[in-house]
Amino acid sequence: LGTLFNGLSMNVTDLQLGVGLAVLCAFATNLGFMLKHRGASQSPAVDFRHPWRSAVGLFRSPVFVLGYVVAAFALFLPVAELWFGPISIGQATISAGLVFLAVIAERMFGLSLGRRQWTGVMLTAVGLTLLALTVRHAADHQGYSLTALVAFESGALLLGVLLLAGPRFSSATHHHGMMLAAASGLLIGVSDIAIKAMTNIAGADGVVSALLSPWLVLAVSLAVVSFFSVAKALQIGEAVPVITMIGVAASLLQIVGGIVVFNDPLPSGTLAMVAQGFGFVLICAAAALVPAPTRVPTAQPA
Repeated sequence: LGTLFNGLSMNVTDLQLGVGLAVLCAFATNLGFMLKHRGASQSPAVDFRHPWRSAVGLFRSPVFVLGYVVAAFALFLPVAELWFGPISIGQATISAGLVFLAVIAERMFGLSLGRRQWTGVMLTAVGLTLLALTVRHAADHQGYSLTALVAFESGALLLGVLLLAGPRFSSATHHHGMMLAAASGLLIGVSDIAIKAMTNIAGADGVVSALLSPWLVLAVSLAVVSFFSVAKALQIGEAVPVITMIGVAASLLQIVGGIVVFNDPLPSGTLAMVAQGFGFVLICAAAALVPAPTRVPTAQPA
């Protein structure tokens, strides 16, 4: 009985520690985004035609650099969380942690969110949590369909590029920040799926084969492009709607890509299927609530 009690206590402690790391990851991720928003707003306007000059201008801002340091720290926390808690609990906690974004924006950065935005953020957090709890992941390195991977990545990349170019052809300037945010999320999602493909190749054929695959070029290229598109979106859009849109677009693309490309199984049972469908509905409803009129850009001219 003593051994059983000690083992149970250790499991509870590990679970609590895992959830705590997931909560810390959610807080650090959103804090990093808000710091990058503040730094980008105080930096010269990002110009895609002059990437080097734009990057130098961004990294001259200590606040922007601090945001990237905090975001980099947040990237390692999910790995640590997996040592102590199940992936489903960690994903759900990180998704629900989107509420931190609204709290950080108001309490630490002095932004004012209306009831509509608060409702949108809450619906998004609940929707993502339902998806995180109901998505079932396939076994590691079980393979994928190359045709499905190419078709899915090409379609998502095309949509991301169209959204990225959208502000050049749209006169509705108050939507430009959200268009760039959606494009950024899609590009990040495409990059992450390419990285997932590389892990499968590494598991089957070795690390060298993964590094020599074209997916490495795609992942690195989109990481660079999304760096500038995220910064530009943060410069011309409201912080909370833009950050929320980036996260939602990337998460949804990864979930759909997991099902379509990597054969992640669909939810088992009626309750899980209803919960997942309801999660998608909540996210769609939140998309109409979170955005607010885009502020006048405060980025300094290049």
